[in-house]
Amino acid sequence: MIDRRTVLGAGLAMMAATGAEASAHAYSFDGIEGGRINLSDYRGKLLLVVNTASRCGFTNQYAGLQSLWTRYRARGLTVVGVPANDFAGQEPGSNEDILGFCSSRFGVTFPLAAKTSVIGEDAHPFYRWAARERPLDTPRWNFHKYLIGRDGRIASVFPTSVEPTDPRVLTAIERAFTAPGGTS
Repeated sequence: MIDRRTVLGAGLAMMAATGAEASAHAYSFDGIEGGRINLSDYRGKLLLVVNTASRCGFTNQYAGLQSLWTRYRARGLTVVGVPANDFAGQEPGSNEDILGFCSSRFGVTFPLAAKTSVIGEDAHPFYRWAARERPLDTPRWNFHKYLIGRDGRIASVFPTSVEPTDPRVLTAIERAFTAPGGTS
């Protein structure tokens, strides 16, 4: 006779293994200066997770990301930069190089993850989850933006070409602040 608790436990374990019921809050990144960036620490707040690169034609978007962080931090938005070398080798430096560049050139103070992959088989688990949640909205270049609602679900996605301070991004952030579940 099959024990229903065993079957249920196996099903829940399978869902956890595949991330089927996970939200963004289930994931964390290694921090660029050590430690962890636990997305669960931002439960009930908004996150803007952006894959970044220092030698990209869109690198100046760091300034816009810092502007968003400065403008909305007190209201509960955290920007998380995720340096990645996935697109044309545009983030070749070490974590120390990346941190120094972001700090000196753009005055970045928002959290930065350690360099990681955001696409392919080696993609970070957050990015694999996001690809399952929004398969048509995966990063195709640097500075792809995921707005995560207070509930840990993807509220909006913005491709590289949309600047962080674009009215579409600002409207989505404002809408996510007021949405009951945190998404719009």
